[in-house]
Amino acid sequence: MDNLSDTLKKLKITAVDKTEDSLEGCLDCLLQALAQNNTETSEKIQASGILQLFASLLTPQSSCKAKVANIIAEVAKNEFMRIPCVDAGLISPLVQLLNSKDQEVLLQTGRALGNICYDSHSLQAQLINMGVIPTLVKLLGIHCQNAALTEMCLVAFGNLAELESSKEQFASTNIAEELVKLFKKQIEHDKREMIFEVLAPLAENDAIKLQLVEAGLVECLLEIVQQKVDSDKEDDITELKTGSDLMVLLLLGDESMQKLFEGGKGGVFQRVLSWIPSNNHQLQLAGALAIANFARNDGNCIHMVDNGIVEKLMDLLDRHVEDGNVTVQHAALSALRNLAIPVINKAKMLSAGVTEAVLKFLKSEMPPVQFKLLGTLRMLIDAQAEAAEQLGKNVKLVERLVEWCEAKDHAGVMGESNRLLSALIRHSKSKDVIKTIVQSGGIKHLVTMATSEHVIMQNEALVALALIAALELGTAEKDLESAKLVQILHRLLADERSAPEIKYNSMVLICALMGSECLHKEVQDLAFLDVVSKLRSHENKSVAQQASLTEQRLTVES
Repeated sequence: MDNLSDTLKKLKITAVDKTEDSLEGCLDCLLQALAQNNTETSEKIQASGILQLFASLLTPQSSCKAKVANIIAEVAKNEFMRIPCVDAGLISPLVQLLNSKDQEVLLQTGRALGNICYDSHSLQAQLINMGVIPTLVKLLGIHCQNAALTEMCLVAFGNLAELESSKEQFASTNIAEELVKLFKKQIEHDKREMIFEVLAPLAENDAIKLQLVEAGLVECLLEIVQQKVDSDKEDDITELKTGSDLMVLLLLGDESMQKLFEGGKGGVFQRVLSWIPSNNHQLQLAGALAIANFARNDGNCIHMVDNGIVEKLMDLLDRHVEDGNVTVQHAALSALRNLAIPVINKAKMLSAGVTEAVLKFLKSEMPPVQFKLLGTLRMLIDAQAEAAEQLGKNVKLVERLVEWCEAKDHAGVMGESNRLLSALIRHSKSKDVIKTIVQSGGIKHLVTMATSEHVIMQNEALVALALIAALELGTAEKDLESAKLVQILHRLLADERSAPEIKYNSMVLICALMGSECLHKEVQDLAFLDVVSKLRSHENKSVAQQASLTEQRLTVES
């Protein structure tokens, strides 16, 4: 290593007077030393202060710039060397060298920048601000025959694409076109994987999704699926998963999704449909998720229901009832839930037997499946009185809902269970449904729901409770009393932050509770008159009117 000290001293002198031959020789010795013992050599380079001289050797005119960039790339493999490289002012001259025509210079420069900025979001953001993305995309296009340079660009894209700030810059280049072109030429699994790793983060951006679709990525992905679907080789299974996942990701953009739907006649849509009856779990999953994404638009939903998609999804669910694949169950239920949103689809889906298909999963212990199951039922019974009544009288369902209303570890399941309980009452307006819910212990959950932080849920609870009070007060009064409903209503009315509709529905409910002796007494004891009379001057007309009516009622009944 003493030779190394001599080399570094010599390099300091030659770097200043730029004696070309001696300089080249010193740099070769350094590269050799780094190859033998990178860490120790890097430490000596840092201690020698030579890094500061490298910036002057990275100019476009310098004949040894490729070697200097190579040395920087090697030392920056060590984490402790990255900040010293930044402090030595090496980033800016390296970025300038990305405009070089020399492929070796480009390769070593790219490696050096990649290693210095590895794992540092702030340094990567600095590169983005310096405009490296358009430069690298251009390089990829020009040097696509050079495997090492192509790989360097892909690694850089993979790192930079993780940053949100990069997406806009990528979208303003022709990256989609270049990557798809490259993808079509790749036969090797490893190379395709590298491209996939760049495509996945880029495809999170809606503008880039559309560019990728227009560049023909979907056709490539469909081809991969077709080639790999029957293979049991690990690489092929991985590629099938990555390809079909990416396909689903492209459908998350509204524009790209509509472009591929093509009014339900598109070849891509038809191919995705054929995945659902497949025997491959990954394809079933991707097919169901794709349908859920196509079903983010009412027109698409109506078209798909009219063309038999519901039956396909029900068949798929049927295949996964016993010890089924949870991700497939979740995806198929997501698709059914989205399809049930347009009013015109609800009756068609109910008569196709969707509720029966969905209820088979009531015994599921998986929160994601429970959540989608509840959402699907809630969408289906919206304004469908008969269906709401039928489900609301289903004791097994109601008991399960009451159980899930206590799933404190799963806020989503808990919220959806409460909302479905309330929806069963609101849409059926049925005494039998109310009795079933009272007998199953559901009242206390509806009262708790009235204190939710979400106004929409509070409101749904208050409307359901008002219907209970109007239709079955005698049956429910004990539960309403023990759930402290009257105190909660007093709190909601007194709270200035309560939304106008919450105040309005709370007063409607107070009037409905007067028919119960014990609840009436609670209302009197809590001096509601003071709170209500203040609301007569409320800026919301409906609230002010209801306050007058409620005040009259309270005065008469006192």
